[in-house]
Amino acid sequence: MNSAPSAAPSAAPFAVRSLLENDLYKFTMWQAMLHRHPDAQTEYVFACRNTPAYPLAELKDEVERELDHLCSLSFREEELNYLRGLRFIKSDFVDFLTLFRFQRKFIRVETDGPALRIVATGPQVHVMAFEIFVLYIVNELYFRRFPQEPAIEEGRKRLAAKIAMLKDFGREPLGRQPFEFFDFGVRRRFSGAWQEEVVATLAREVPEFFKGTSNVYLAMKYNLVPIGTMAHEYLQSYQAFGVRLRDFQKAALEDWVQEYRGDLGTALTDVVGMDAFLADFDLYFAKLFDGLRHDSGDPFEWGEKALAHYAKLRIDPMTKRMVFSDALDFPKAFALYRHFRDRTLTGFGIGTNLSNDTGHKTLNVVMKLVTCNGQPVVKLSDSPGKTMATDETFLAYLRQVFGYVEPQGAGQQ
Repeated sequence: MNSAPSAAPSAAPFAVRSLLENDLYKFTMWQAMLHRHPDAQTEYVFACRNTPAYPLAELKDEVERELDHLCSLSFREEELNYLRGLRFIKSDFVDFLTLFRFQRKFIRVETDGPALRIVATGPQVHVMAFEIFVLYIVNELYFRRFPQEPAIEEGRKRLAAKIAMLKDFGREPLGRQPFEFFDFGVRRRFSGAWQEEVVATLAREVPEFFKGTSNVYLAMKYNLVPIGTMAHEYLQSYQAFGVRLRDFQKAALEDWVQEYRGDLGTALTDVVGMDAFLADFDLYFAKLFDGLRHDSGDPFEWGEKALAHYAKLRIDPMTKRMVFSDALDFPKAFALYRHFRDRTLTGFGIGTNLSNDTGHKTLNVVMKLVTCNGQPVVKLSDSPGKTMATDETFLAYLRQVFGYVEPQGAGQQ
């Protein structure tokens, strides 16, 4: 689909419908930070890693309007009651959310030539939740410039083909555990209405495979399981929390264990690379956590490393789960399932390929934590081109401490 973008629609509805329309892991990390490090000061920076069809700088005024709207919202009573009903969400955190409002003074929008620059700076418990809203605001505003009806029509055709593919796949002999996937598509969706249609359609047509969504608002609305545990920013923050740098992953995992006491037991592995993660993921953590999440690097190689690690620790891998979530589509998810299905439990978080497969080139947008308590923090990805840092000296030091070797073809983003 090569339709040219047009001017922004006038008087369009706001992209943000509810403060609950955020990834579950934002709430779980938010609670942990409120309890463990409520005074942390942070900076998050938006970036687009690929070239859009038109300059994102053109969206500045619309983004400003959306952020003004976002900062006028508060949680509704039924939303707070829903969160209070999740067993891992604590009552005092919901009380905090009852009073919470985003503060406009903590986020600014600028342009740098054709690029859009969005920076959120302030107390982490007041700025960390901006990320997902900013990402789907930019996405929705961007895709509103393209003809909507042809895109949705194409999206429906592609969704129908995916459902047919799933039903065909369901006729195969299954392994020791079923194929299960989740919607992880809120941050880079075509629009809120389209993501909702996708989720509702999957829940109706293939409930035997579709097991939940990271979008808490849609989970509440459609009585689905909300999915998510932690993201990179949680572990990154511990690079600046006063522990020895070499021990930051252990400190982050220990605090998570103490916060959730057995709930939300999927650990993210690629903040400084899988090898460095496994060096810290000893028998104690391997027994306490239910499994691991893959988000960069070769997923087959990653999975084999995880299985070898469990074998070394004499842990039955069929008692653990490996969740794959890096740029997945169904053919890739099926291949991973076939490879690992008789060796461990699996799950598949599919994002953009579900919520923004409409024929248009998608945006590769991120909003990353870059400083905490005045110090730089970095994620060292296992995929080329995903490392995002503002301080080259700290980046080099982190690589040295963890013996990190940059993936071939990698470049800082």
